[in-house]
Amino acid sequence: MDEANTKKTETTQRGRALIYVVDDEPMLLDLAAVILRTLGYTVATFRAPEATLQAYRAAAMPPALLITDYAMGAMNGLELAAACRKICPQQKVLLLSGTVGVADLQGGPTWPDQFLAKPYQPKQLVNAVESLLAA
Repeated sequence: MDEANTKKTETTQRGRALIYVVDDEPMLLDLAAVILRTLGYTVATFRAPEATLQAYRAAAMPPALLITDYAMGAMNGLELAAACRKICPQQKVLLLSGTVGVADLQGGPTWPDQFLAKPYQPKQLVNAVESLLAA
């Protein structure tokens, strides 16, 4: 397969991948969405975990990936991940946080598939998303 066909296939696969991005900080939410949409992913954004869970329950199919901030008020990102995994146990989760580290999360009932500390570089987000969706 030549390079042009490879790029077309990658874009087509990305275009079919729905990603939910959840963050209560509008600027970070918009930044993640712009980065992912530029790569061809379909992105649904949410500022509140409760709204995310409502959309998740109503969706015909779950997203290929749930990207969520950890600290968001009444429900944190791991609680959101646990609720989504009750509906779809195989749900892939990328947890973002500027308030806790990986060591702080160990021993909890829910574990993300990958963790990314804030602030992150756009390339770090892209690499994390691509590795999770390739798995």
